[in-house]
Amino acid sequence: MIRYILKLIFIPLLLLVTACNQEEEITEVFLPKIFADHMVFQRNQPIRVWGDGSPGKSVIARFNGKEVTTKINKEGFWQLEFEALPASGPYELEVNGKKYYDVQVGDVWVAGGQSNMEWVMSAQVEGLSEELADSDYPLIRFFKIPHDYDAKEKFDVRGGEWRKADPDNILNFSAVAWFFAKKAHLEQGVPVGVIESNWGGTPTEGWVDAERLLGIDEYKEKAKNVIDRKDYWIQEVIDNKVRELTRNELVIAPQNGEIQGVVNPNYDDSNWQTVNLPDDNPFQDIAWFRTKFTLSQTEGFMLNLGDLQQMAYVYLNGGRLFYKDWGHEVKEFPIPSSMLNKGENILAVRLINTWDNAPVLGKKGQLYLRSGNQKISLEGPWKYNNRIEQELPKVEWYNWLPGMMYNAMIAPIVKYPIKGVIWYQGESNTNEHEHYRELFGTLIKSWRDSWGIGDFPFLFVQLANFMERKTVQQDSNWAFLREAQTQTLELPNTGMAVTIDIGNANDIHPRNKRDVGHRLWKVADKVAYGNDVIFSGPSFKDYEFKDGKVLISFDYVGEGLKLSYGNEVKGFIIADEEGKFLSAKAVLISPGKVEVFHPSIKNPTEIRYAWADNPEVNLYNTEDLPAVPFRISLSN
Repeated sequence: MIRYILKLIFIPLLLLVTACNQEEEITEVFLPKIFADHMVFQRNQPIRVWGDGSPGKSVIARFNGKEVTTKINKEGFWQLEFEALPASGPYELEVNGKKYYDVQVGDVWVAGGQSNMEWVMSAQVEGLSEELADSDYPLIRFFKIPHDYDAKEKFDVRGGEWRKADPDNILNFSAVAWFFAKKAHLEQGVPVGVIESNWGGTPTEGWVDAERLLGIDEYKEKAKNVIDRKDYWIQEVIDNKVRELTRNELVIAPQNGEIQGVVNPNYDDSNWQTVNLPDDNPFQDIAWFRTKFTLSQTEGFMLNLGDLQQMAYVYLNGGRLFYKDWGHEVKEFPIPSSMLNKGENILAVRLINTWDNAPVLGKKGQLYLRSGNQKISLEGPWKYNNRIEQELPKVEWYNWLPGMMYNAMIAPIVKYPIKGVIWYQGESNTNEHEHYRELFGTLIKSWRDSWGIGDFPFLFVQLANFMERKTVQQDSNWAFLREAQTQTLELPNTGMAVTIDIGNANDIHPRNKRDVGHRLWKVADKVAYGNDVIFSGPSFKDYEFKDGKVLISFDYVGEGLKLSYGNEVKGFIIADEEGKFLSAKAVLISPGKVEVFHPSIKNPTEIRYAWADNPEVNLYNTEDLPAVPFRISLSN
């Protein structure tokens, strides 16, 4: 009896002591920002959770009715996994008392690259109103990683949160990624998460682990500099970011000039420099401009200031008329009649360009006021002063250096399983196109190695047509880079969306992002999901000579080749025996073949298709996908 009573006393005490010990071991832990409400985990992959905390303490995580525990190691790091799940949700994730709600399991894609991937829906994307009316998809979620760079791999990103698709949130989503994700969600019927990690104007080498660039001769010394002088670069990055913060505070503070009365009609600008616009562009720092004009009436006026680079605050008679951000175009802007005077008026402009500190105001023939058929030119003398406000500190583009963006915007997420990557980049590497094939291939392989989940799908956009159209342009950097992108398809599980037909000659940022996203989805449908679909435009297969003409056969023609307009195939050039190129004649002769020739060239040595910065093209397949640019050397 006594032994039984002792057991009754001892066992509860033992349980209490054990519970107390466990309670002591459980401590506060810190998870990367990617773990948050509304997150999406990758289906059919282990659900991985990690973070940091006090060494030796316990971590207890609960998910989908399961509990997993681990210890924090001596470096303060911990990681645990739950079993893979099919697409499903919502779930709740709890880690040491922290709870994350509305967690989904579906497909996760990383949207990487430069400005054409970063370009948001609100930046005058074609079809925006239609998308806003059909954007309420709570199972599509985006996580935007803020711009960042560092000389060492970071544990976490600077910020970000998971946002569900709705009319407000999609305005700030990558347009290409939105159109892709919407297709993926509707076609696959699963939650879709997009992690945006992109930055306008950036070259490929900044997105690759610097160690991996040591094997490429062109980038070896730059990479070695970053690696060998790591301590220097860590401090210099900090100093540069401080300068950037100072600059950014100045940029968004127009009141620094306003409080001096610069925008007011009675302000004395007699000691300002006189410049002639638009001829005297560009300028420097925070540039202020003033000009006067006289009106006899005030109704129905529009203002056109031409090329405004990058950000502009525009004032009329002391009041602010509009603000133009870097990602927006402003052509003719309506002026409220209440802001205009009969007689003299004062127009003031505050202009900043954080890209290269070279503000631009005006463009020939596009600097005027207009009311109906009446046009008042604003070209000519303006007053200019760039010392009204503090000189902008010099901020370097260190994020372009090898590995800098990889360390801060990719390395922190490589433990997070994904379905694949969609990528739109290359514009900033056109001047080094001869190295792009190796460089881009290294990026793909290094990212796959970092994630450690095999050769996940890596889908990318070939550069769109851009700049002045030339009939024959054999030395096109853009064409050479497109070729390097095509050659990258030699890597497994890669795919390319061709956009040679939907660019803009005058704008490196074409606003048709719908077709880009949808073409990427066609590639994903085949490469990532294994469906038997026509996912590429017509692609060169082989050729033969016949009666002095070259017959070119194509793959991926669907039910047959077709022309979007006209009776002849546009975009072919042909070289004679001396290597001189001429515009070629080309016609469809069968569902899968094109006949190419030139009357004066009997022994052609090379044929190129869509080989120019901005070629004219009209060759498609029955899926309305454009033919892939190519070149071939011929042997008779």
